[in-house]
Amino acid sequence: MARKKRRFEQLQAAAATTQEKKKYTNPLQEQVTERLEEAGKKLEGKGRSILYGLGALVVVIILAFVFLKWSRSSEAAAQAALGKAIETSQAEVTEDASTADPTKKTFKSEKERADAAIAEFQAVAAKFGGDVSEKAKYFIAVNKLFSDRAAGIQELEGLANSNSNVGKLAKFALAQTRVDDNRLDDGVALYQELAAMDNPVVAKDTINFELAKVYAKQDKKKEAADIFFDIAKRASEAKDLDGKPIPMTETATKSKDELKKIDPERAKEIVEPAPESPMGGGMPVNLQPQ
Repeated sequence: MARKKRRFEQLQAAAATTQEKKKYTNPLQEQVTERLEEAGKKLEGKGRSILYGLGALVVVIILAFVFLKWSRSSEAAAQAALGKAIETSQAEVTEDASTADPTKKTFKSEKERADAAIAEFQAVAAKFGGDVSEKAKYFIAVNKLFSDRAAGIQELEGLANSNSNVGKLAKFALAQTRVDDNRLDDGVALYQELAAMDNPVVAKDTINFELAKVYAKQDKKKEAADIFFDIAKRASEAKDLDGKPIPMTETATKSKDELKKIDPERAKEIVEPAPESPMGGGMPVNLQPQ
């Protein structure tokens, strides 16, 4: 259960950063700017009498900037509300609150925490629209897996039909529930769909690692070993821009460990990069007495 909990908490964290920040461009502001430029060309050299006609245009400009300021503050409020709800969903669960940080929320059970988080996410979804609302609905579904699993799965199924970033995260979470429910073929199909995408949001190594674990459960050892080997081998040979070895990722290290269980001899082909000496020069660290 602890492993499942960590997986879904990682998905929640991923969802909070699925999309890069885009420069905000307000269409009304663009329209007003264009009108100002056109008016300037028309009014050029026509004298003071024309100033009386500028009153209405000034009002339009003021309203445009008020709208622009409201839009930006509304977006900030939406992100802040979503962030607060995410903090609740990741709060500490402990039966002894006296040992917890008094400045932070704590809950006695995962269900209690999930229920509190769901209420906050529902408020965000009801108040704000667009991307923030979609993310809130995803968080609601994921948290329901701890309070009303059947309802959570049903909501993930609905979200997974979308090709948005949230839809892809929902599909990954749904694949995990399929595996947990021993619907292995269904889990494989979802992981394969994600692995075939150009931008599945979740790292492809993570998707393939989960797929390989399902293959191992299905006793498809060759398919599982091929994936584990590929992930670990590529990571062991990766280098940075200066040509120095890059430490293997956690997923790659786990892949090598899983490969050892299936094909120990093949796992020996993967040589992990040696850590650099703190003195530089790329030499392995050796703290053993000579």
